[in-house]
Amino acid sequence: MYVMCMAFSVHVNMERCTGCGNCVIACPVDALELYTVDPATKEKIYAVKNGKSIHLDVKAELCAGCGVCVNACPYDVIRLSGKGMFVPTEA
Repeated sequence: MYVMCMAFSVHVNMERCTGCGNCVIACPVDALELYTVDPATKEKIYAVKNGKSIHLDVKAELCAGCGVCVNACPYDVIRLSGKGMFVPTEA
């Protein structure tokens, strides 16, 4: 028996990210979270300050590696590297 092993990673250039949220909206498995951090409380704020996002979290356990976020980004700041592969398991 074989199972799919997701051997890929998502790379985001946050210096070029505008915080538009297109990738978050497009993700079919809700693996992306875009937020800023309140400097006083260090809590997440789900809004963009001054037109810039501060953090884009990729929840690796949810990410399917489909690349929808890459295609949704109008600024070409998201890259998906690697690919899934089938590995044998013990029956």
